[in-house]
Amino acid sequence: MHYKTLRILLAIICAAIAMIIALIAVALIFAQIESELLVVTVILPLGLIAFVCAYAATGFYLGPIGKVMLRVKQLADGHISVRFMDERMARAPLGVQELATELDSVASKMRTQLAEAAAESKRQNQFVSDVSHELRTPLTSIRGAAETMMDEDISFEDRHFFCESIVRESERLTRLANELLTLQRIDGRGEIVLERVNLHKVVEDAVNSLAPLLEERNVEITLNGEAPDVLGDTDRLQQVTVNLIENASRFTNPEHGRIWVELSGIRGHSILAVKDNGKGFGDVDPARLFDRFYRGDASRARTTGGTGLGLTIVKAIVDSHDGTVEAVNLPDGGACFIVAIPSLPPRSE
Repeated sequence: MHYKTLRILLAIICAAIAMIIALIAVALIFAQIESELLVVTVILPLGLIAFVCAYAATGFYLGPIGKVMLRVKQLADGHISVRFMDERMARAPLGVQELATELDSVASKMRTQLAEAAAESKRQNQFVSDVSHELRTPLTSIRGAAETMMDEDISFEDRHFFCESIVRESERLTRLANELLTLQRIDGRGEIVLERVNLHKVVEDAVNSLAPLLEERNVEITLNGEAPDVLGDTDRLQQVTVNLIENASRFTNPEHGRIWVELSGIRGHSILAVKDNGKGFGDVDPARLFDRFYRGDASRARTTGGTGLGLTIVKAIVDSHDGTVEAVNLPDGGACFIVAIPSLPPRSE
């Protein structure tokens, strides 16, 4: 029911009640007065006064409520910028002001949720586009190599070259699929086994697992320092270390690659820093390095063997541990990636 109709109805009811009460009271007191004169001189004026007073009184409360209901309808129609509390509403009864304030809070949360949903939709669309682009290149290469090998006149050396190309691109597709699944599990808040983790042991295991690769790339690695234990997932924290070291090994000095892994504890956080002696990442915004499939320049091309997801996985894992990760260029060249995760208190003796 529209608030104006409700005001009139309430006013009529109040007037009718006033008239009935007045009629009974006057009839009892002045029974000798003629009924027609009683209606004209007392009952009707009293009813009219009651109607006007009731209409004015209900308007004081129902008027602001009517404005609130109109704005609710506008919000429901998609006008998300509507505001309930303004200067006019500040003069409304206290109860209506409280209602408007609460509705403003609800509208604000709705705007935030809609913005987040729009941003998430944009990210998903971009992700699908990026994945499609990343898959297209190796698939095109595999198809081209296979079609070339169908030529009966191709030499053994060329056939062997294209077979190697097919194997290499197939391995790249496998790595890409595995890292996409890893990222999906992390983003989906998959199961995390939380336990006390010794970061020094995690880094040692990561270095040992990468020893053949580092030797192949002629990269020397050094581990220094200690860090307080953290509460986390050992396997995922080891993956963080592996990804950072493997990423650094691809961009070290080609003549003599060096990587330094340093552990420390600062202000209640355990710090893992991975440095290299390469050229750094230049003037690129450090935050972009953690974007999916980001490659800043030719040195980050697919020929380096990366999928463009390694640092994205690092950030996702660190975020799931309530930590932070950032990248900086070193003054003397090279890049440094710094992971900070809340520390656990020392073990009680």
